[in-house]
Amino acid sequence: MDIRDEAARWIATDPDSGTRAALQALLDSGPESELSECFGARLAFGTAGIRGPLGPGPARMNRVVVRRVTAGLAAHLLAAVPDVANRGVVVGRDARHKSQVFAADTAGVLAAAGIRVHRFDRPVPTPLVAFAVRELGAAAGVQITASHNPAPDNGYKVYWSNGAQIRPPQDAEISAAIDAISEVPAVAEPDDERLTTLGPDIGGAYLTAVLDLVRSAFPIPGPRELRIVHTALHGVTRGFIVPLLDAAGFDDLRLVGEQADPDPNFPTVAFPNPEEPGALDLALALADREGADLVLANDPDGDRIAVAVPDESGWRVLSGDETGCLLGEALLTAAGGGSDLVVGTTVVSSQLLARIAEHHGSGFYETLTGFKWLSTVAADVEAAGRRVLLAYEQALGVMVGTLVRDKDGLSAALAVAELAARRKAAGSSLVEALDELSRRHGLHLTRSHSVRLEGADGPALVTGVLDRLRHGLADVDGVAVAVADDYAAGTRTGADGTVTALATPRSDLLSFTLADGSRLQVRPSGTEPLLKFYFEVVEPVGERPVAKARERAEARVERMADAFLTISGLSG
Repeated sequence: MDIRDEAARWIATDPDSGTRAALQALLDSGPESELSECFGARLAFGTAGIRGPLGPGPARMNRVVVRRVTAGLAAHLLAAVPDVANRGVVVGRDARHKSQVFAADTAGVLAAAGIRVHRFDRPVPTPLVAFAVRELGAAAGVQITASHNPAPDNGYKVYWSNGAQIRPPQDAEISAAIDAISEVPAVAEPDDERLTTLGPDIGGAYLTAVLDLVRSAFPIPGPRELRIVHTALHGVTRGFIVPLLDAAGFDDLRLVGEQADPDPNFPTVAFPNPEEPGALDLALALADREGADLVLANDPDGDRIAVAVPDESGWRVLSGDETGCLLGEALLTAAGGGSDLVVGTTVVSSQLLARIAEHHGSGFYETLTGFKWLSTVAADVEAAGRRVLLAYEQALGVMVGTLVRDKDGLSAALAVAELAARRKAAGSSLVEALDELSRRHGLHLTRSHSVRLEGADGPALVTGVLDRLRHGLADVDGVAVAVADDYAAGTRTGADGTVTALATPRSDLLSFTLADGSRLQVRPSGTEPLLKFYFEVVEPVGERPVAKARERAEARVERMADAFLTISGLSG
């Protein structure tokens, strides 16, 4: 079908007057390239469902796409899950543009398909939806969210009945069911008996469960003398983090007022991602003024946690690896270690957690990027009779225990506050806790870098970079490549050319371990037009001050990052 005919057909069936008008304007006078982008490849499931910019067409987030995706999900559930009609599907949303109407369409299509819907009537954090799926015994869950993406984006995240994100082959099966939807599905009437609204009890049950989780992880009661600054980054966590910390005894809490309430325009930040430079500026300024001990930041849908602590030079924002390893060490120590305890992380995270687990005589696992993998392995570990204390990924995602089988920025925030208060009472700090790990295991310094490759030529650029690195990379900054892992091919190649098979599922990731123990990796994002690079160096500390080892490690990682990006054909 001609693209203009396809656009005209879209206008005739789109229930949203805004996207109809936008598409008509493109037909009348817009650039043909923009029209082509809107009608390119349909949004597909990635590491966290589907995400994309708002707008008309199958390559954008809009009501037609949401209804079709939901109809495909409903068809798959009816075919695959016994008693799905009664068990139902949990539907939640964040506070982004169009989230409310997308959630209503999702609920309406499910109900029209004969499936009961447990819907939230207000914006809620994503971890609450994951929790509610298991708490209610639902067949699945849907959260309308784009997490930390820019303001023009939105998304659709799917949880299975086990409370974990969908993963292969479920994503492919749902995608095939979506492809079979030829018309825009109808929605149920607002008073349909299958549409049920969740009250405050489910939120209360979640908060109580989080409190119990962290109290059981740190069984000896600890001090509470801690001044905390929190920012919600214009997201939905204020109504949950305040009562959670207060119930735990952390009542000296200061909120960044300009960012405390939901605002889909995210007016104070360029990107509502706590990893981005500048995102925490208001929180750090408030912490300075208030003499705070700890800064906690959640992303807009509450599934990530960022931490900042004071040090001798001002405020230090911890990396996701530092936060994850601090919690891993603290939880293993509090539990007494042993082989029945397990921690996990991803292949692009630091190698430090494995060494921490070995020190405690505990288990360790490593998966591909994404909590759909981390939580699945966690469930398997628990089914085998062992206990998962923590899983994390370097992009500020932390899963404390398995109460929520996904990253949860609220339970992680409480666990960090617990650890920080105990350290303060002992005359120590989280910085000193990191230094202790460096003295024991070597200073593991990680850095990441993302290159945004938007536009029609973005996929070709990504392919070119990966092909360039896949063939003939012998050294980086003069240091030989000792091991090359190609996760797309499923192969590991040693320095002598020996090839062995990787045990992980296939994924578009390249990883290079150098002769000096450094590790460099690259992969395309599953949810954004990004190419993501990861770098790690390990610097022995010995008798030197940790600060000196850090200076040396920072110089090393900068050199290697620059060299790797240059080899990739991208500037640093």
